[in-house]
Amino acid sequence: MDIFIENKSGAPIYDQIYTQIKNQIISGALHENDMLPSIRNLAKDLRISVVTTKRAYDELEKEGFIYTIPAKGCFVAPKNIELLREESLKRIEAYMYKIIQLASSCNLTKEDIIEMFEINMEE
Repeated sequence: MDIFIENKSGAPIYDQIYTQIKNQIISGALHENDMLPSIRNLAKDLRISVVTTKRAYDELEKEGFIYTIPAKGCFVAPKNIELLREESLKRIEAYMYKIIQLASSCNLTKEDIIEMFEINMEE
């Protein structure tokens, strides 16, 4: 499992860890029941605070992406199809918002956008 911390990104470190692990789970790079590095080991490898790593793992567990077995560690949770669908819907909505903003700056109408979408769907 590769995690890269970018100090210049402006995003909190725990959020960078959370996002990267979540994306690896969603993409299938991490599989159901795969063991994650311990909180302490990940903190040591990334040279960050254990508290920061714990916060990322806590968020992942709260969102249903991982589960913890006391004295054993943290593992990738079974994929919840509905949860993954919801994540995809959120991403689509974010892209749509960006499209609307860009289209507005170009004076495109709703019909123009729909036509562009339909053309792209045919390809």
